[in-house]
Amino acid sequence: MKTSKLVIGIISIVLFLFIAMQSCVAGLGNAMADNGEVSGTSGLILAIAMLVSGIVAIATRNNEKAGGSIVCAVFYILAGIIGFTTSGSYTDLNIWAGLSMIFGLLFVFFIFKQKKNGKNE
Repeated sequence: MKTSKLVIGIISIVLFLFIAMQSCVAGLGNAMADNGEVSGTSGLILAIAMLVSGIVAIATRNNEKAGGSIVCAVFYILAGIIGFTTSGSYTDLNIWAGLSMIFGLLFVFFIFKQKKNGKNE
């Protein structure tokens, strides 16, 4: 579980750079087209949420308490919801939102696994 949190955290931090650049380009395209979409901005919010979650996941991977996993799960799931609801013409945002939801569900699984292991010991 510690290794999984480390790997997910590193992937999230690396993806932050890629998603942030893509979102800036999508936001610029939305501004130039004057179409009223906010997909670029919501992509940037998703990227920042993934960065925060990745840092928290790496920093709290050795903790036996579930606080860090709860924070990560909430950030990932909220980022996924924001991404799905505001994707608009930036369709890659659906992919990043789906990945964020998967990471969030993994952290929910980690929470339950930590609680189960804590009760048995």
